[in-house]
Amino acid sequence: MRKVYKFSKFFLSSVVFSSLLIVAGLVSIAVRGVNFGLDFKPGMIEEVKIAPAALEVSYTGSATIALDISETGIDVIVSGVGAENRTESLSYAANRTASEIAAKMKEIEGIAVTVKNPSASSESLFIDSTVSKNLSSEPLRIFGSAKTDVTPDEVRNALKDYSNVDVKALGTDSDRSFQIRMGISGDEKGKAIQEKTNSALVSAFGNDKVAIVKSDFIGAQFSGSLIKNSIILVLATLVLIFIYAAFRFKWDFACAAVIAIIHDSLIMVSFISWSQMEFSTTTLAAILTIIGYSINATVVILDRIRSDIRVIEAKNFVEVLNSALSATLGRSIITTVTTLFAVLSLAVFTTGSIHDFAVALIVGLISGCYSSIFIAGAFIAFVRRNYTFETVSLAPNVRQFKSEN
Repeated sequence: MRKVYKFSKFFLSSVVFSSLLIVAGLVSIAVRGVNFGLDFKPGMIEEVKIAPAALEVSYTGSATIALDISETGIDVIVSGVGAENRTESLSYAANRTASEIAAKMKEIEGIAVTVKNPSASSESLFIDSTVSKNLSSEPLRIFGSAKTDVTPDEVRNALKDYSNVDVKALGTDSDRSFQIRMGISGDEKGKAIQEKTNSALVSAFGNDKVAIVKSDFIGAQFSGSLIKNSIILVLATLVLIFIYAAFRFKWDFACAAVIAIIHDSLIMVSFISWSQMEFSTTTLAAILTIIGYSINATVVILDRIRSDIRVIEAKNFVEVLNSALSATLGRSIITTVTTLFAVLSLAVFTTGSIHDFAVALIVGLISGCYSSIFIAGAFIAFVRRNYTFETVSLAPNVRQFKSEN
């Protein structure tokens, strides 16, 4: 005969314990706040390539000449008063290297080209997005293939004097770029931050090796809207889960499931505030992941309770509840521990946002297993505290509950 554990003895103490943790977390949020990451703060997002200059192009004529680099070639656009308006197209298919592109450019009157890297592939050529594409007597640098030996740590080290900086590598080894995210605090302006960032990169890697592919600025209004939308997303998830549980079970079971996942979400947010872990979109994904995990664990227990109501001989609902929780205890522990093995490996062997994601999941997994048993169980036991058994006269093998109220 299966051993039945008296989980109901710990319901009150569990509720008090969880309440204290959540209240302490809310106090921490009020006093210390949440360490919002760059996803939720105004700042700058910039994509940078560390690459050697392949060509330097200048123009000393009276016309206006602009360069337009596309995926198929380079267009040299000639216009202006007294000039013959035309476009010279230099395709990559016909000009495979930087030196061949340079030779074609030199055929245009007034253009001077200095070849820095003659073997660079023409398809890899690009221009810094922050400089003018119009040619002048000041040389315009055209960069070639990105250097593959530069690591995100080197870029991060170049920006070590600035706070709120995140660096990620993008692309393949043959076309490597770096995404730099930097928060703006106080009265700092986006352009000033961009200038300081670019100056630090130039100091570290050289003036002729740093090119800005693109840059964007996130305003305070947008970051505030993102926080609001994230809260709405979580609340909408809770509503949908309640509707699902209400259709599958009764209203009190549905409320128990929602209370359990609200408990897990608050515990995770409290932990994030206590540890001052960066709250980013990755952390939000961890919370949503735990909501899905917790509701799955809770539904298994609720389904077992509903099943045991019809077959377990008991005097009251609490006895059935203890029996159902005991029957699913092994499954709950094994599922949680197995998942923890995978998440612990991420926490130990990774860094950055993935590490934070794993740590948040560890807290959520433990909380999810605990809340499915003690928090959801405590709520159902309280709602059905006055329920007793009665036997249906027309079906003596079927048992149901009847409220004494």
